[in-house]
Amino acid sequence: MSHKTANVISEAIATVVLIFAIGSMVNSALITDQALPYLIGVLVWAIGLSLGGPTGNAMNPARDLAPRIAHWVLPIVGKGSSGWRYAWVPIAGPLLGAVLAAALRRVFF
Repeated sequence: MSHKTANVISEAIATVVLIFAIGSMVNSALITDQALPYLIGVLVWAIGLSLGGPTGNAMNPARDLAPRIAHWVLPIVGKGSSGWRYAWVPIAGPLLGAVLAAALRRVFF
């Protein structure tokens, strides 16, 4: 298995965990509206600590794609490559994870 494939799988797992956990928190009667943003922040932090090592924890295509486009467009002296060969990984992984999470939620809930 290539490292890109492993990274797509890592991003997909992180996105599935994110969607399931947020769905569970939103549907819980025990969590107040005031506590929800803090709990989601802690969730993103925890997922980043546990699953973000290989890929930088995108979980959302915009978290990687927008800075990559900005780096590509901005005239910075001596900048390196924008890494377009790898750019599909943090896009495909979260999209795959979101589709998988939606399918799993449909089956189990």
